[in-house]
Amino acid sequence: VNCSHIFQIGIIGGSGLDDPDILEGRTERYVETPYGKPSDALILGKIKNVDCVLLARHGRQHTIMPSNVNYRANIWALREEGCTHLLVTTACGSLREEIQPGDIVIIDQFIDRLVLRVH
Repeated sequence: VNCSHIFQIGIIGGSGLDDPDILEGRTERYVETPYGKPSDALILGKIKNVDCVLLARHGRQHTIMPSNVNYRANIWALREEGCTHLLVTTACGSLREEIQPGDIVIIDQFIDRLVLRVH
């Protein structure tokens, strides 16, 4: 089944998953939103024949601090580009010893300490 016409994946990559080389046939698009500019250009391409849009959360030069990321602009830009689903990665610590660096987890609790951003 060719799913590339059904959905488009938006990827907001943090450190390590913001490499545009994961996309085939890349093109870049700089956009504006009602919330200002997103973190960087939208990088459009394909992964295994699925349309994807990659956005480096901290900018490709990693110059945007977590409290300064324009999350609203990032989400708006990806939605306007036609993304139907988002994959978002982040790196953080854990209070549980059994969760080691490199483990992948799906969180069920979240404490937002970014008090400077608009909610």
